Amino acid sequence: MNLKIISAILVLALASMACGFDVNLPERAEPGPEVEESITVTGSGSDETRLTISFGAGTLDLSPGAQNLVEGTAVYNVPELKPEVISGDGNVEIKQGDFKNLVNFNDVKNRWDLKLGDTPIDLNINAGAYQGNFELGGLSLTSLTVKDGAAQVELSFSEPNLTQMSVLRYETGASNVTLSGLANANFSTLIFSGGAGDYELDFSGDLTEDGTVNVSAGAGSVQLVIPKGVNAKVTVESTLVNVNLSSNWSQDGNDYTQSGEGPTLTIIVKMAAGNLTITD
Repeated sequence: MNLKIISAILVLALASMACGFDVNLPERAEPGPEVEESITVTGSGSDETRLTISFGAGTLDLSPGAQNLVEGTAVYNVPELKPEVISGDGNVEIKQGDFKNLVNFNDVKNRWDLKLGDTPIDLNINAGAYQGNFELGGLSLTSLTVKDGAAQVELSFSEPNLTQMSVLRYETGASNVTLSGLANANFSTLIFSGGAGDYELDFSGDLTEDGTVNVSAGAGSVQLVIPKGVNAKVTVESTLVNVNLSSNWSQDGNDYTQSGEGPTLTIIVKMAAGNLTITD
């Protein structure tokens, strides 16, 4: 049979089949008027609360100062982004609504401004592509986990954490992230994992106990800010990294040390490639 005839038959067959199907596309959500909603969580009924903040896109601000576990506001202009609070058995989750079917995303407004109380909290932040401003000093964080995508985040401990933090874990994608006042976090272990981005870890503050830090990153830029007078050892496990040092640091192979007094920071850096700066 002639090839052109076969092709024509196939086209007609597919067209007739298509007529028998109903395709239901998801309804698209359009931005509308702004809504400001109060968020108040009195507590979880437990001595320690596992607090999870699930946030997709927009701006997320966290700071201390709440009389309850959480107090604040959410401003959004798409009904599907309305936040939801789920609690029970010592767990509280503040969850953003579905934003998968949005159009005109540049016109979407979504901002949470939340204050946290000083009761013991195991804080977990799960976020997407967003801007985060986190001031966590003066809280009682027993542990902290942040997992996000392509983000612009500034996280700081301007005052000491009021309790011992077992683990501070931060996992991100190709982001710009600044963590400052980390000595005030009162952590035992800090684990930072990033993609190809720009990352700054500033260990200023009051280091009261030895701390172990593991940093892994893709091809990007990592800056470690370690004040003078702090005992510190940085081991770089990569041959494709350009290391820049302040004058008060000494080098022995892949180990870089600074002498001081008090507790010691032990830092292991694994990078695919890029620049590592160790400064005060």
